[in-house]
Amino acid sequence: MSKVTMPTFPRHRRAAEALGERLRLARERRRMPAVEMAERAGVSRMVIYKLEHGDLSVGLGAFVRVLGVLGLDGDLDLIARDDDLGRRIQDATLRRPRRSVR
Repeated sequence: MSKVTMPTFPRHRRAAEALGERLRLARERRRMPAVEMAERAGVSRMVIYKLEHGDLSVGLGAFVRVLGVLGLDGDLDLIARDDDLGRRIQDATLRRPRRSVR
């Protein structure tokens, strides 16, 4: 049975490609060949290629290991840290005190 793949919105695809480009630049700044990155992260060279080209089929575990090799795993704490929309929705459902009529 084949796996059904959901289409990716263009905005998400562009964000993934930009993230891949940042990962590639971070690797190159460290003068690390892609083969060495793959060995350190415990993934194949193709996984590094896919990550750097914004392929969203790469697993989160591989992504986290690559960030760890680059020393950027602290950036994971920044993902979805502030949920402004969720807070506004939650605040809208809170009961407001009723004012007494004089």
